[in-house]
Amino acid sequence: MKPEKESFHTIDEYISQFPMDIQEKLQQLRTVIKEEAPQAAEKISYQMPTFYLNGNLVHFAAFKNHIGFYPAPSGIAAFAEQLPRYKSAKGSVQFPLDEPLPLELVREIVRYRVQENLKQS
Repeated sequence: MKPEKESFHTIDEYISQFPMDIQEKLQQLRTVIKEEAPQAAEKISYQMPTFYLNGNLVHFAAFKNHIGFYPAPSGIAAFAEQLPRYKSAKGSVQFPLDEPLPLELVREIVRYRVQENLKQS
């Protein structure tokens, strides 16, 4: 699911391009990330919503059949045992659109990434 608009400047602008059901999932994801990383800045990077804290913290994006969540390779590796039911790669995981988002798992991954990025300062 690729929005018609190719260039986004804010996360609100990115999310608003999708149908309401997808917007709700993206907002849920955004809310959990903000709760776990309140000090992180929001920006668009690689044309995806990105949270930045001493470097990129996590990215997310909507596609035709899934929401991609990108917590860096370390975030995927640290939670590999909890991710086998999802399609994943070195630095990403795909959450199917027809299932509820695993928000508690996202919360744990973001918490892990915050600690990891804070050690870089």
